[in-house]
Amino acid sequence: MEKLDFKKAYRELYLPGTQPSVVEVPQIPYLAVDGRGDPNTSDGEYTHAVAALYALSYTIKMSKMQCPPQGYFEYVVPPLEGLWWFADGTPLFAQGVIRNKAQFCWTAMIRQPDFVTPEVLEWAKQQCARKKPEIDLRDARLLTLCEGLCVQMMHKGPYDAEASSVRRMETYIAQNGLEDAQGEHRCGHVCRHHEIYLSDPRRTAPQNLKTVLRIPVRRRGDA
Repeated sequence: MEKLDFKKAYRELYLPGTQPSVVEVPQIPYLAVDGRGDPNTSDGEYTHAVAALYALSYTIKMSKMQCPPQGYFEYVVPPLEGLWWFADGTPLFAQGVIRNKAQFCWTAMIRQPDFVTPEVLEWAKQQCARKKPEIDLRDARLLTLCEGLCVQMMHKGPYDAEASSVRRMETYIAQNGLEDAQGEHRCGHVCRHHEIYLSDPRRTAPQNLKTVLRIPVRRRGDA
């Protein structure tokens, strides 16, 4: 049986064009870890969070070898994603540059198949704790997002150059009867700047990195 590749099955979510466009994002389950600080700090929280997410995601994927969950199917582990914001509500980008990264608040996350329940996650944590005791799994949790109406585009290039793409998205939002909805509550969560990392920065030159940028929006005049 062919493996489900979420990127190919849901191209409108993972492979947008390089021009801003509107997308309706459905409810999606994730494994997630929350943290604060600069993601580039080599020994920081972000590095440990990503390690935990990948360890758990691959443990769940390989559960077919031991104790496959009800409803299990073959799939490709989806890419790393992230929500980003500042605690004081100020914009991530100011005057064309990313603001102080040390003050970032973030949620690192990886999409999961619908069969991943709290019980499946607990099983995966127990398996990982035995095989990889050096990885801190305590803060990993299940998170369901229902982002709804968003504007997104493919950013090509270094992460630090994202501000130019965000400016284009902001212009598109203003010109198409939309408003930025970051900070708005939807389906029990707060809407945030969202990024999907399609390239491995360890193996990809900065100028070739591909990152989906997504901003939650509402139609102008909607409450």
